[in-house]
Amino acid sequence: MADDKNSDLAQVLGRIPSGVFILTCGDDNGNTTGMLASWVQQAAFEPPMISVVVKEGRYVNDWLGQTGRAVVNVVSESQKQLLGHFGRGFEPDQPAFEGLEITTGETGLPILTDGLGYLEGEVVESLAAGDHRVYLLKVIAAGSGPRLADESPMIHIRKNGFNY
Repeated sequence: MADDKNSDLAQVLGRIPSGVFILTCGDDNGNTTGMLASWVQQAAFEPPMISVVVKEGRYVNDWLGQTGRAVVNVVSESQKQLLGHFGRGFEPDQPAFEGLEITTGETGLPILTDGLGYLEGEVVESLAAGDHRVYLLKVIAAGSGPRLADESPMIHIRKNGFNY
């Protein structure tokens, strides 16, 4: 019975759709990185806020705690190459944006210029959530990219709700 229940739970959790985003952040020394993020959601209208979830144990958590700033880049369906680029992960000292067109905004963090758009935010709260950490970011700046009018955001549906 427990196996059936866990199987149902894994299957149903996996069918909760999420987007595919590139989260960019930096540390106090000016280093920057990017990572795939799928657990991003609008959290408030006024002021505009989003939630971003990062697995515990990732150095990105330390960086978000240091600087309190991040950018969420919205990825389009046609940008599957970004999955390979950011999906492998980067060490803290590795350049994460080689070969990609970027700019910077109000936070000074990398923004992918070819995406659907981006949201720059400041962390206003964080919360431990099991094996992940939830960040609440107040959106301080946003911009649209060249694909916004013509393409749809990338959506991720998992087969199993217990892993990515």
